[in-house]
Amino acid sequence: MPVKTNIWLLRTSQVKNFCNTNMHKTIIVGMQIGLFGKANVGKSTFFSAATQTSVKIENFPFTTIKPNVGIAYVNTTCACKHFKIEHSNPLCMSGIRFIPVKLIDVAGLVPGAHEGKGLGNQFLDDARQAEVLIHVVDISGSTDIQGQSVNVGTHDPREDIKFAEEEFDFWFKQILEREWQKLSKEIEKTKIKLVDGITDRFSGLGVKVNHVHEVLQNLGLLTKKPNEWDDSDLTKFAQ
Repeated sequence: MPVKTNIWLLRTSQVKNFCNTNMHKTIIVGMQIGLFGKANVGKSTFFSAATQTSVKIENFPFTTIKPNVGIAYVNTTCACKHFKIEHSNPLCMSGIRFIPVKLIDVAGLVPGAHEGKGLGNQFLDDARQAEVLIHVVDISGSTDIQGQSVNVGTHDPREDIKFAEEEFDFWFKQILEREWQKLSKEIEKTKIKLVDGITDRFSGLGVKVNHVHEVLQNLGLLTKKPNEWDDSDLTKFAQ
């Protein structure tokens, strides 16, 4: 029977209590989580609260230029409670397991980042370092698409979600277009599978073979030769 767990970022008081034990100094961090979104929506405020790290916070766009990096802790009920055992694991306090994660506070995103606007590809390259992304959105609608303050409710936050996804799609498509001719020739010459060729070529972006296989299969591109792909195929694959 699986152990049911509820996971959430620690409250500020919990972070302080755990950090005061000094046990966190020897912890090996696993997952990296990136905080991203348009400028001036509170990414650094969230980062500061979650990591107990002081960072520059201002009410205007691009306060953050270089990514802030820190350690936060997610908590869940430790297995020792379920199995009723005692142990001396420093990551467990009173039956609560503290799971360290690295948080990366990425600079604000603006429309056209893939074309070099705002911090451009620097933002996108910083964001790809993370294994998971948390999109911070100003649901109050009090900042426009550029991150400038506006009256509450005058901006539709759904636009922020749409443009952020599109920026990643455009960015990845640019990389595909730049590498596709070389990749096509390599696959034709070495006779390797399309799935393996794409995975190897874009492994630096965190692309995994199962991801590539699933997308190609869903798009009906598994058996289509790369030199036969057209622009619409590249666009759909990037998305």
